[in-house]
Amino acid sequence: MSQDLPSHAQCVIIGGGSIGCNLAYHLTKLGMTDVVLLERDKLTSGTTWHAAGEIVPAVLSSEWECQLYTYGRNLIAGLEAETEQATGFRQVGYIQPADTPERLEEMRRGAPFMSRFGIEVHEISPSEAAERFPIGDFSNTLAAFWYPLEGRTNPVDTTMALARGARSRGARIVEETAAEEILTKNGRVTGVRTAKGEIIAEHVVICAGMWSRQIGERAGLNLPLQAAEHYYLITEPIEGITRDMPLLEDPHSWTYFREETGGLLVGLFEPDAAPWNIEGIPENFAFGEIDPDWDRVTPHLEVSFSRVPAAANAGVRKLFCGPESFTPDVVPLVGAAPGLKNCWVAAGMNSLGILGGPGFAMALAHWIVEGYCPVDHTAFNVDRFADGSHNTPGFRRARTPELLSKSFGAHYPNESFKSARGLKQSVLYDRLKAAGAYFTESHGWELPDWFAPSPDEAKVEAFGWGRQNWWAWHAEEHRAARENVVLIDMSSMSKFLVQGRDACALMNRISCNEIDVEPGRVVYTAWTNERGGFEADLTVTRLGESRFLVVVGENSHGHTEAWMRQHIGAEEFVTVTDITPGISQINVHGPKARDLLQKISEADLSNEGFPFMSAREIDVGFFKVLALRVTYIGELGWELHVSNLQAVQVYDLLTEAGSDLGLRNAGMQTLSSLRLEKAYRDFGVDVDNTDNPIEAGLGFAVKLDKPGGFIGRDALAAIKEKGTPNTRMLQFLLSDPEPLLHGGELIHLKGEAVGYIQAGAYGHSLGGAVGIGFVELDEPVTGELVEAGNWRVGVAGRLIEAKASLKPMLDPGMERIKR
Repeated sequence: MSQDLPSHAQCVIIGGGSIGCNLAYHLTKLGMTDVVLLERDKLTSGTTWHAAGEIVPAVLSSEWECQLYTYGRNLIAGLEAETEQATGFRQVGYIQPADTPERLEEMRRGAPFMSRFGIEVHEISPSEAAERFPIGDFSNTLAAFWYPLEGRTNPVDTTMALARGARSRGARIVEETAAEEILTKNGRVTGVRTAKGEIIAEHVVICAGMWSRQIGERAGLNLPLQAAEHYYLITEPIEGITRDMPLLEDPHSWTYFREETGGLLVGLFEPDAAPWNIEGIPENFAFGEIDPDWDRVTPHLEVSFSRVPAAANAGVRKLFCGPESFTPDVVPLVGAAPGLKNCWVAAGMNSLGILGGPGFAMALAHWIVEGYCPVDHTAFNVDRFADGSHNTPGFRRARTPELLSKSFGAHYPNESFKSARGLKQSVLYDRLKAAGAYFTESHGWELPDWFAPSPDEAKVEAFGWGRQNWWAWHAEEHRAARENVVLIDMSSMSKFLVQGRDACALMNRISCNEIDVEPGRVVYTAWTNERGGFEADLTVTRLGESRFLVVVGENSHGHTEAWMRQHIGAEEFVTVTDITPGISQINVHGPKARDLLQKISEADLSNEGFPFMSAREIDVGFFKVLALRVTYIGELGWELHVSNLQAVQVYDLLTEAGSDLGLRNAGMQTLSSLRLEKAYRDFGVDVDNTDNPIEAGLGFAVKLDKPGGFIGRDALAAIKEKGTPNTRMLQFLLSDPEPLLHGGELIHLKGEAVGYIQAGAYGHSLGGAVGIGFVELDEPVTGELVEAGNWRVGVAGRLIEAKASLKPMLDPGMERIKR
């Protein structure tokens, strides 16, 4: 390792663990040879040295997870041959048992999806699991799942092999040199200061593991990370254990097992984890251990021994406790640091840095060198945390105990975090709770998911994959939206006021649709990158000559704001103001929406006086509110944007006025089922940065001929010039009314899997489960092909006939919306 510090570098990487060495390896592989990696102590001295080194996928439910995992597994498997540095990788296989019907359905739903993306998985019997893992107890197991291509590696040796590969292509690795400060000027990175001097750099990447939060904070960045105690027990040798015994992960006991020097390593992801050093990680902590808390973890070890009874009788060689860092949503922090150009982050691997490091480093390396991320980044992008609310000591202390088990255990639809709740609440929260709302959580927001007849009944009896106890109440909400009128609190929607001399120029430059319209017009548009991939889908309302309102989902808050700000020209005058905290949004939708509003407003709400996709300030009782005639459910309706000072009063007026109109409150479950019946898209859920508006069926909102063009115009024009695409998003309706779609189900045509459902819900108006998803064929996906196709959708091992359509199956002529 070099001890010399260069004065300049194209890229400086802070941190010499698995992630930092992976990034140096991948940057140099892409031709960036002027790379310097700074390690404050020795390589692997943070958490890499004590990692278990399992290369296993668990149950992956998104395409990007599968892509990054399989890339990393394959790279690690071939790394020793490439670098001539031993890595210790052994392909021993991997078993996951399913002891409950719910877990079995999760595995059966997940296995085909993972298989499509190169993860071989087979359902096996309990006896077959016992043959492969003879010291395991599978007496309560319904079925198990066998992954033959997975294995284990030596974390230190693998990291050293990555470092060797990086150095062989020109990277310089400097140990015992801490990055004391990230240097910046005018919102851009300029380099790094160390005790040995400064390095001027074009790019700086924070790969410092559990120290990343503190390093980022010194540069003004919000990187919510918290270290937690992480345990594994190593037993004395046990008879029957061989070096090539498969790995076993048991989500029922939050435990994993593997061979370790003739004994067993028993690792815990317990449901009451302990945060470590809330105030900050000591700068001099290296190759360190934490004194184990035997009293806290012994009960969890006893539960784990029920899976492998032989471990209970074996001697204990060591109970190891070391720190690992976790993010608030158990998804890594990877991407461009918002507000600081050319500063990047790859941290928060949630104890999966060895298996996740290669994939995330590959994606980030492309992002840095080529300017785009090659996989869907909407889930892990750093800018998803728009403010510091997830990063306070109190939040990290409250959320961390839940994070380990959340990352390891079984997962069910509609399940959300139980800890650190109430971060962001609408001013209508108490009204909704009194009305029977059951709240879920999204990006810190408390969202009404569905409404029970009374607050006492607003409970989930048991999470699962089928119809739950709230199903009938949700169906009533859905019917009310289609037949009468509903109120939906959408205050979580992110709202930005964009103003200034050049506001129109900015909005038009980043929007595919025409934004230079008359004041009072609402425009639906996509924002795309230079390759034509989505960066947002949203509405832009022109309020005045140089004043615009941008409304987008809560999951895109940080990314939308960052995208606007980074595209303001040096000579342009534009202000972007986040008005979300001060504005409530109450959606009024349904055939009787006009009747309801007309009872408490003297405004002209007719089609002539208030046409679809227009905005007006109207009176509601004593109050003035901004009303947008738009819909996300396919019915007549308005978004009411109300000051928080008056939102409760407006809600009460609406509730009272709707008492004889069949008015109901509706939650997110109903919003989802209504919008999927209309096949409306949702960035970050159905479409992402690797998709484009043409293939997603949103070409109507792409104005290729508008003056001045827009970001991504040429790429989209090239796609359109090719004619009917071979990849298109379709809507699907299952012919059998019983199965449910949750997303991830494979779409079949002519006996072959040709895509998967991106998002699914139950179409109560259509009479079956409905979903949308991309299909990819070796021929153009024409209307005739879609209509004549013999489509099937796989649900937990069953192939179910389905109808497919390019147009919305519900009200394709938009008559309900414009009535």
